[in-house]
Amino acid sequence: MNLEQFEQHIKKLFDEELLEELDDDYGFTNKSNNSISTIGYSTNLSIETIEKAASNNVDLMVTHHDAWDFIYGLRKECLKKLQEHNISHFWIHGPLDFSEFGTCTSLMNVVGIDKIIKYSVYDNGDVPGIGEFSEPIDFNFLVQKMRDELEEPVRAWRNNVKKVKKVGVLTGAGHSSNHLKIAVEEGCDTYITGEATLYTIQYAQFVGINLLVGSHTFTEIFGVESLANKLQNLDKDIKLVKLKEEHFEFNHK
Repeated sequence: MNLEQFEQHIKKLFDEELLEELDDDYGFTNKSNNSISTIGYSTNLSIETIEKAASNNVDLMVTHHDAWDFIYGLRKECLKKLQEHNISHFWIHGPLDFSEFGTCTSLMNVVGIDKIIKYSVYDNGDVPGIGEFSEPIDFNFLVQKMRDELEEPVRAWRNNVKKVKKVGVLTGAGHSSNHLKIAVEEGCDTYITGEATLYTIQYAQFVGINLLVGSHTFTEIFGVESLANKLQNLDKDIKLVKLKEEHFEFNHK
């Protein structure tokens, strides 16, 4: 595969209108290597993930996040490292969040939500996905399921006595009270996201919706993995390497 063929695959996998609407929320950071036999994937572009890609002879990195400009100086250093190791890099943020196989849907699948009522969409802002369990499950069972799948100490606030049935999901920074309000209005008893502030917690307690919070990185990795698998399905000769990141958003000490 070359980079032109890779771009054609992206156009096949994502809705054309979504790519046009969010055309500034994906793209190449670097095009060093035009011969792609190994794709490495992770949530974040960082010095650490680039070094792991280099050690695994990765030709193209695919990530959810770019090295954002507001992490001052990181993008410049990442570009330097990518060029040094002759690794191309493609990131896809908004389109992956709002695709039918993307970050929210993939996390729903991982925790066992078997009926998707609404996909996460972009409508002048992020709108959570809404899903249901076919049979209500125990809150503590869901908490443990998330901890097992994400392999990290997911935080949990139980704010009602019901079994879990209807769930709102917005991976990553889905912590705004506006996001939770949508889930409440949809009749959700539980909300899952990847970040929380004081106000997230306060609002969830006030309206009586359970709150489960993993990390930004590991609530979104399943969506990147879904994309990587779809790319491999389009080109069976491509090798995939998961560039496993540390759980650096939690302090284990």
